[in-house]
Amino acid sequence: MRSPWKSRFAGLFVALVGVSSAGVASAQDYSFGWNPRSGDAWVDDWAGDMNRYGSRYRDPFVDEMVRYYGAPRDLVTDLLVDRRWAPGDVYLACSIASIIGRPCRYVVDTWERDHGQGWGAVAQNLGIKPGSAEFHRLKKGFVPSYDRWGRTITIDSDLERDFPGRGKGAQGKTSKAKPAQASSGNGKSKGAAHGQGNGQGKGNSGKDNGKSKGSDKH
Repeated sequence: MRSPWKSRFAGLFVALVGVSSAGVASAQDYSFGWNPRSGDAWVDDWAGDMNRYGSRYRDPFVDEMVRYYGAPRDLVTDLLVDRRWAPGDVYLACSIASIIGRPCRYVVDTWERDHGQGWGAVAQNLGIKPGSAEFHRLKKGFVPSYDRWGRTITIDSDLERDFPGRGKGAQGKTSKAKPAQASSGNGKSKGAAHGQGNGQGKGNSGKDNGKSKGSDKH
């Protein structure tokens, strides 16, 4: 006869396995999978971390794309919900669009057509060459977004000049930051969740004050 303790343990184990499996299924459910191939390992890693943040805290992620990258709200929502884009792909599309001065929808259409080439080739075809000032701007843009979300990001050697004192060792890879708090609906968040990045989140995350992980790597 099984003891009550063993029964409870078995139930907990099954529940944890179910949650883990659901998370993996969600990651595999993106329309284009997840294989950014930007040509920069740091960009690939942190765009992947955006998948976790954007999936869990959609409102502040959408607000960031709208307010700071000029993307139409209905487009970003459509990409995430109906077209099942990975948040990291949405971010890269909108960021590249802002750098080349084109609408986000233009880069979205390009990625849907040429995603098999990877973001590195797509960006280069759009005028952002590897090692160029424009590609550096693409990398640099990750940091203020993370700061506004109050989410920790680890700086690589390419960005140390832009963000002195924030290189490896200055910040850990795990964030205990909370997501941005709800705003009044105009995209400007008055609630700032502070993590080690000490940034203020801009977005509508409702009343979900759950804690996010900064870079729980793949």
